[in-house]
Amino acid sequence: MAQLMNDTPSSAPEGDRIAKTLSRAGIASRREAERMIEAGRVSVNGAIISSPALNVTDADRITVDGKPVGPAEPARMWLYNKPTGLVTSDSDEKGRKTIYDTMPADLPRVMSIGRLDLNSEGLLLLTNDGGIKRHLELPSTGWLRRYRVRVNGRPTDEELEPLRKGIIADGEPFQPMEVVLDRQQGANAWLTVGLREGKNREIRRAMDEIGLSVNRLIRVSYGPFRLGELRQGEVEEVRRKVLRDQLGPDAEKMLGAAPEAPTQVKPRFKRRVPHKGDFDGPGKPGRPKTREELERLEENQPKRGKSFKQGRPDKATRDAARRADGTGKTRTSSGPARHSGSASNSGPAAKPRTFSSAASKPRTFRSSASKSRAPTGPKTPRKR
Repeated sequence: MAQLMNDTPSSAPEGDRIAKTLSRAGIASRREAERMIEAGRVSVNGAIISSPALNVTDADRITVDGKPVGPAEPARMWLYNKPTGLVTSDSDEKGRKTIYDTMPADLPRVMSIGRLDLNSEGLLLLTNDGGIKRHLELPSTGWLRRYRVRVNGRPTDEELEPLRKGIIADGEPFQPMEVVLDRQQGANAWLTVGLREGKNREIRRAMDEIGLSVNRLIRVSYGPFRLGELRQGEVEEVRRKVLRDQLGPDAEKMLGAAPEAPTQVKPRFKRRVPHKGDFDGPGKPGRPKTREELERLEENQPKRGKSFKQGRPDKATRDAARRADGTGKTRTSSGPARHSGSASNSGPAAKPRTFSSAASKPRTFRSSASKSRAPTGPKTPRKR
């Protein structure tokens, strides 16, 4: 049953409103979801509903245009540097290009928090959650929005004072603004304007009221979020920790459960090479198919390292074998090595031969720099 009620009349229905659920699932904003419901495009548990005054739970089956609605996505938010010439809308009746026509392909369905008109540029917040959108658009949130405004003319502080006190333009009252005159640049002046409400074309209409024409308007911050070094057309996601800190005490309720961390795979991962004694299983070419065959191969392998020296005779045994052979080379403690059975052994000890090599003479090295500085002159022929 889509709307569950307890026997107690005063108990509140379980779950959330259907429009909020559709918004959390990334289908549409709450207002758009209400219009979809009124158009008969939403069904709950197989029945088409016509009123958004309905609570649903995770057990209910919701479809939009016959397609099932998935679970709610984790709430996220992005910073977007909007260029001029784009409409902040899903679609435009005049066929103009919208901000969604230039979004990255891997970006999920998002909604803009507030608006920037066609000729305005700068920071625009995007979110996939209707609750966050509604919360941040409320004037009660109290977030200050700052703009860099270029106007044509030479304004003075006296001319800007009505904006600081609050002004009425076209019969609509505007709240006081923070206005600072930064510099005069030729026929134009740059101002920094801060306001806490976002009425349609508020800054342009207020400047027109005091006789100034705006020819460029850039939003540089929205509350604690700043444009910074973000380039035009780029999108950057706000970290969940930062978003949680800025949303206040209701952050956990609005954000919901944190998304699962993706499985990380080490780059250039190499399969472990089996060492001696491992069994890699049957069917591998050039490898034993059974453990018994592996042990048999290990027994037949030649000994290496220390195990190879275990079968060698000691030095005395090897020398005795050479003397018995008559051709072996022996070494005595009183002199250099002699060949047994040779003529030189019958007489006095032969004088050891000495060799003179280049290695016995000290070598001197000269760097290339010192060679280049060596004096040059006629060569003297060597005396023979």
